[in-house]
Amino acid sequence: MGSLWQFFGLPDPEGGTADQRPPPAQAPQEPVSLSSNEAKPTLEQTPAQPDAVETPAPNPVDVGPLRTPPLGWNGPVTPDGEAFHDLGMVVQRLQPPPNKALRYIAPDVMKRIPTSAMLERVMQGDTAIVDLRSLVHMESHQMACRREIKHMADQARVSVFSLDAEDKLLMIPGQNVVVDMEKHELGLTPLL
Repeated sequence: MGSLWQFFGLPDPEGGTADQRPPPAQAPQEPVSLSSNEAKPTLEQTPAQPDAVETPAPNPVDVGPLRTPPLGWNGPVTPDGEAFHDLGMVVQRLQPPPNKALRYIAPDVMKRIPTSAMLERVMQGDTAIVDLRSLVHMESHQMACRREIKHMADQARVSVFSLDAEDKLLMIPGQNVVVDMEKHELGLTPLL
């Protein structure tokens, strides 16, 4: 009879199946002391021992051909030979470093936008969000910054998208970044 672990198809944590474990040790027989008058029993005179009841060996469950675990598998294996995936075990895999980023850009102290550095990053695939809200009282300077950003986007061969109604939050997608232009739902109002 198989173990409980075999019933569920799991590897036995004790290392072997019930068939491979050694049988329990039998109690040692005490030697019979014979007096000098008694003759030693011969083979024909040996006391009759009860015949040991022979139990047939349990038939192992036919599981079909044994399967091999995947190449490079170093985890536990089921009795069938399949790889056992322990879902409770945490495996950390090295993540490759990201090659694209989302960059937030605001005017500096001199109220300038670094468009040459933005052009390099956009060409590498980074998406830039330009915030012109700090230029609230400088409408002509806002227009100059928008023209400069448009010129930079034309050099990178990408489009400039407005994220708000006042055109003060601008998005410049990086090279090979896909922008869905069918839906024009911004903010939380579509969710509410």
